[in-house]
Amino acid sequence: MSRTFLTSLAALTLSQLPAPLRAETNATAPATTAPAAVALSGAAATEMALAAQSFLAVLDDTQRAKAVFPLTAEERQNWHFVPMDRQGITLGELRPDQDHLVYGLLGSALSAEGWRKTTTIMSFEKVLFDLENGSPKRNTEKYYVTIFGEPKAGQPWGWRFEGHHISMNFTVTADSMVVLTPSFLGANPGEIKDGPRAGLRVLGEEEDLGLALARSLTPDQQKTAFLPGDPPAELLTNQERRVQPLVPAGIAARDLTEAQRTLLWQVIAEYVDRFRPDLTTTAKTSLQKDGGQLSFAWCGSTDAGTGHYYRIQSPQFLFEFDNTQNNARHPHAVWRDFNGDFGADLLKDHYGKNHAPK
Repeated sequence: MSRTFLTSLAALTLSQLPAPLRAETNATAPATTAPAAVALSGAAATEMALAAQSFLAVLDDTQRAKAVFPLTAEERQNWHFVPMDRQGITLGELRPDQDHLVYGLLGSALSAEGWRKTTTIMSFEKVLFDLENGSPKRNTEKYYVTIFGEPKAGQPWGWRFEGHHISMNFTVTADSMVVLTPSFLGANPGEIKDGPRAGLRVLGEEEDLGLALARSLTPDQQKTAFLPGDPPAELLTNQERRVQPLVPAGIAARDLTEAQRTLLWQVIAEYVDRFRPDLTTTAKTSLQKDGGQLSFAWCGSTDAGTGHYYRIQSPQFLFEFDNTQNNARHPHAVWRDFNGDFGADLLKDHYGKNHAPK
């Protein structure tokens, strides 16, 4: 689990951490409520804009026409994580000197761990290509970058990096807030069985920590946390553009032991710490403030190698995981914001203030 995530928790969260962690954490609770999964980080927003500008500068007119859409385009919320044709420009359509700048753009947003997971998932397309006898839909270069609006200080814009099992969506507001959701990662295969990378599980921590939490629950706790029926074949929110809290919520964090709450925060860290730390400050503040209202729900068996699903919810965020396809060898993990996916609430406020009739 990321040390930076734990040491950013405060106030209510501190009371839920084990004593050794409480002793190491010195933050205090802020007074404001986070409007979305954002960070007020001028430096991060500036670096992201510069990386996008550098990428656009090397495109010719034809490439730019494919890569750039208006910020208000319907396409911006048309997100998917299945192998399919998309709007934008693929890595395969770029020269090496151009696609290197796409990686620079990714580096402006992701943490080292997020970078490792994202690029490893991309490499799995070659594994599937070999397993499926050269299926043309399996292509390590069929990942798309799309810019929405003009990456420029003082005005909103956004960008997306997307392909099979990856959907990273970013919105930058006029006042340098950066919105990080929806954020999706998946893996097929969930574990590489053969060859030099045998045993590799790119989403292993998301799965194992959730499983450890589910297994730690007492029979009485399970009555609230465990959902009836079979685990769903797909994330319940799937690829919806806007999501609402799911019911039942499951067991509340306040009804967990200190050790169980520590596991809960470790699971959350696997999702939030995909991104560079200065981009997640406000999201962590929101989670910290709402720590007592966090909930955990599990569906399916807790036996290894069987299908299962879990979700963690706060009043603002949803973290959802499933591993049911391909005999529980095909996990998906998503982070959603009930209020601010695609910066919806912040952009609505921006346009309301700046484009209202005089």
